[in-house]
Order: sequence, then structure tokens, then C-alpha cells
Amino acid sequence: MEFTKQQQRIIEATGNLCINAVAGSGKTTTLVEYARRRPRLSKKLYIAFNAAVRREAQERFAAAGIENIHVQTAHSLAYAWVVRPGGYELAVHGYRPHEISRILSVQNNGSPHFEHILASHVEKFSAWFCNSTARKVQELDYRGCVSDPRARAFVDRYYTEIEYATRRFLALMDQKQIPCTHDFYLKKFQLMAPQLPYDYLLFDEGQDASPAMLDVFTRQEGTKVIVGDTHQQIYGWRFAVNSLEKVPYERYSLSTSFRFSPPIASLAREVIRWKDALEEGEDVEIVGAGNISEGTQRAVIARTNLGLLLRAISSVVRVEEKKKIYFEGNLTSYTYAAAGASLYDVLYLSLDKRERIRNRVIRSMGDLSDLLEYAKQTADMELLMLHEIVKTYGKDIFSILSVLHTRHVENRDEAELIFSTVHRCKGMEYDVVELADDFMTEEQFYQETKNPHRDPASKKALREEVNLLYVALTRTRGVLYLPSRLMPDRTDLSAIRAAEEPKGQGRSVLSLPKRGGRRYRPWTPQEDERLLAATDRKLRLREIARILDRSVGAVRSRQKKLHLR
Repeated sequence: MEFTKQQQRIIEATGNLCINAVAGSGKTTTLVEYARRRPRLSKKLYIAFNAAVRREAQERFAAAGIENIHVQTAHSLAYAWVVRPGGYELAVHGYRPHEISRILSVQNNGSPHFEHILASHVEKFSAWFCNSTARKVQELDYRGCVSDPRARAFVDRYYTEIEYATRRFLALMDQKQIPCTHDFYLKKFQLMAPQLPYDYLLFDEGQDASPAMLDVFTRQEGTKVIVGDTHQQIYGWRFAVNSLEKVPYERYSLSTSFRFSPPIASLAREVIRWKDALEEGEDVEIVGAGNISEGTQRAVIARTNLGLLLRAISSVVRVEEKKKIYFEGNLTSYTYAAAGASLYDVLYLSLDKRERIRNRVIRSMGDLSDLLEYAKQTADMELLMLHEIVKTYGKDIFSILSVLHTRHVENRDEAELIFSTVHRCKGMEYDVVELADDFMTEEQFYQETKNPHRDPASKKALREEVNLLYVALTRTRGVLYLPSRLMPDRTDLSAIRAAEEPKGQGRSVLSLPKRGGRRYRPWTPQEDERLLAATDRKLRLREIARILDRSVGAVRSRQKKLHLR
């Protein structure tokens, strides 16, 4: 294989290396060849960002015939050192607020949902500590992590209680009185200051490393290579740091992308230069060496879960777009908040159907306004998203999700249309990419930079907004479709198209009549409401079928789809 001059310099380099690699620049290919050129009997470790990247890397190294290389994620490495030999039990899915409040016996002080709000902050504080380099919880000031005014007011008022509860929560895990979280055993691994038995250590996606894992990596005696893209840092909300800016290693670059064309590279450079307004001006070198092609598979990428679901709802439920669809990470995952509440939980709260609400915290709410206040005090953005969808679509959600599930395929290669957030599609590429209309525009960005009250946290958030847009637009192998407000006016548009605006009128699959008589017509939101009411009244199937003029089989099938059976 022929390598570029930049790749060749890295492959032949000695000593510790820091490599800034733009999207699609062949960093994995370079690392594989770097490892292949090292002494055959030397021990090597490749640290992958997640399990999917780990599997791909294992295949790549095996295909190259490289011996003595272990491919791990940070967590799989820590698990082998801490959980297995230490006899820890694992809380695979972490802890929900109601579970933490029960474990810590947090009592309600008279304020609405006090115990659950405090528990939510305990969960976040413990995650921050576990990902940090701090040795004690008291070394950190959690208030610096909270920007929402409502949440900050709660934290300021109850900071002593939150800090104490966080220490107790972590102590119970350490004493094996409760199962430990993934964050906990990674922290335990860092505090052990392990010396790993490797001559060469390759750390991928370094721009989104946790401080804890970076601390482990930099303390190793072997030769260290860290690689990433400084403009792809998008996990600040998970306490990640841009390690490429923190290590004192010799600097190298991979600036030619084999994925996308020159016009996409030009747009990427233009977006990155927005950061000049943050006083972070730097030379940006991105060369596009790919071709412009339409391809067959199209991906819609959104900044948020809300933006993605709204885009899916606006297009996929329409008759004109009866396409096979696929959601990166599974459709169901987009209808849940991190704390375990589902879209159905919030919907049933709005309908006052408490017996159908599975999440205990949501079941304890009085109504949607109660839930909204809770979400603001805990800064739960995902719960706010679920609230927004329910307020917008109401009972129609039953029919909408039914259509989405019907068209969803399990194999992404069979899909004609793929939906993903930026975080879910990191490291991936598609024939054609369309961006949803929820990214920050250049005008909005510059307005925010002029805010006289801007603090370091908001500056960091603005930087990440630019990075999210950069990551999204560089997923395309061919054409990029942009909403009108994101269309550039200074860039070559030969690979860039205007995305079709969602139509406000037209027929919907939720109400379009079909052949075969009334009993085979699509279900309407009004009929779903009547079905829900009849089911709650515990009417027999035949009686419900008679009322709705449906077959018994159609009623039974609809009840299953709406999770009423």
C-alpha cells in the first residue's frame, strides 16, 4: 500500500507521538501500519473509543497479521484489573434517581420531589468525580458543572447534602455493599496507578478521553501514541477533555481526507474558523481527496434526540416516503431519558394514566408542569425533550411510533434512510448525508460570542457546538444536504444541496384510506384514544371490535402495538 508523506512520517517516527487526524484521513490504517513496523515480539496495546471501534480494530490488526497486540476499550481494560479480580458486582445499567434515593435513605424535606432531585445530582457528581483525576470528592466543586439557573439554585442551597450523599454512594460501591457502576471501576483503576505490561500503547479518539484514563495512559513507561481530531471533541458533557492539547509529545498531522470532496473540506474549514471569535484562531488544514457521488444510502443526522425524532416524524410518516429506515443505536433508545423514563411514561402522565407509568419518578409527578419543573431542577435535557414531544404530538405518538417501528429494519445495510444523532454516528460514514434543522447557525454562534456575561463554561459549550456541526457534515462520502439556514454563501456548492423543507400539508399514513373496506382502514389518533378508553374499561375484545367497527384480530394487534396488552 502507498502511504502519504504525512502517514510515512508517523509510521517511521520514534518516541511518544501526538497525532491530529482530520475526519476520514486514514488514522486507523496509519496506526495499523505503525504497529506492523514495530518489533514483532514487542507487546502492544490499542485503546479504542467504544466496543464497535474495538471490534473493527481487532479485525484490521488480525488482517494485517500483527502479533502481540491487545485491543481494548478503557472500560474493558479497567474491568480486567478491578472488577474481575476484586469480586465486584456490576450495576450494568447504572442507577436511577429513585434507586439512589432509596439506597441512601434520602428523606423528602417537604419540597416537591426533593429526594429524586438530590439523587439525580448525586449521580452526576459521582460520575464527574470518577472521570476526573481527583483523589477525593471534596477536591471538586460540583457547582461548576451546573449551568441551568433552576438546577444551580437547588445545588447552591443543598450543596453540603449533595456532596455528603455522593461520598456515601461511592463508599457503598467501594465496600461492595451495592453493585458498582462502569464509572466507578474506571476510577478505581486510575487510583491504582497501574503499570501496564506493554512496549507500545496506542490511544485512539484522544480528543474525548476522560481525565482519569488520560492519567493512566500518560504514566505508562512504554512508547505512547495518542491520536484524534481536536475539532471532534463532542463529549464535554461526559467530562471528557481534549488530550491532544495536554500531552507534551511530538506533534504530527494527517490533514488529507479520503472520505469527502474538496467542497466539503472547504465547508469544514469555514465552520472551524468560527472559533476565531472565541480567540482560538489557528491554521486549519483540511484537504478533501474524495469524489462527489449521490450513492444509494442516505443518512439524516441531528444534533439532538429531539431534532432527530421531529425530523423522522415529519418525513417518515408521510405516504411519499415509504422507505425502510434504521436508527443508529436502535429506535427505542431515542425514546428514553438517561434516568430511565420513557416517552410512553411521559405520555401516560399527560393522559393521567398512572397505572401504565413504569418509571417511579414520573409516576410520582402530578402533571406535565410538575415534570417540567423537575427536569429543569435536575438539568435533565433528555426528559425535557420527551416533554416537548408529548406537548407537541399528544396521543398521536401511539400511531407515529407504530409507523416508525413498522418501517424500521434490523440490518442497517437494508435501510434506505438512516437516522442518527452526531454522537451515535461518530466514526461512521455514509453515501449521502442530510443535516436536520437543529444545529447552531453562524449567526446564532456570533450572537452568543458577543454575550458580555459569557463564562468559561459557555465558551466551552460554544466550541462544542461548532465541533458537532463539523463532525456531522464530515460523515458524507458524497453529497451533503443542508437546511436553508445552514447553507453557506462563500463555499463551492458542487457537493452541497439544499435539503427539502418538511411539508406542512399533504396526506399522512396515519389517516390515508386503504382498499378493503372500513375494517382494514388505518387507525386514527381518535380511534386510538377510543381504544385506550375501552381497554381501560376492561371491555371484551368483541365488544371493542363492535364499537370501533374492527375485526377482533385488528383490535388485538393494535393493543399490542400500543402496549395495551
